[in-house]
Amino acid sequence: MSPCNISCDLHDYIEIACLYGYQVKLTLKNQQSIEGKAVDIITADKREYLLIDNGEHQRIELTELAKMQVLTPNAQFTEMIF
Repeated sequence: MSPCNISCDLHDYIEIACLYGYQVKLTLKNQQSIEGKAVDIITADKREYLLIDNGEHQRIELTELAKMQVLTPNAQFTEMIF
């Protein structure tokens, strides 16, 4: 397993979102917002990405995340600030 590009605690929350297939709203550091289902964390070119399904599969680099809001009702958590 590669070292965490972000805090390992925050990484765990992303893994939980993927495990349960939560609908999430991501806010990136450039203020762009993306909504979709958290699918998986993948590694490519020594970088980690969150794979989001929003009609197509989109890769979001973990280091670009500013905030993740969970839209799924009764989720384990509701918001994470990176």
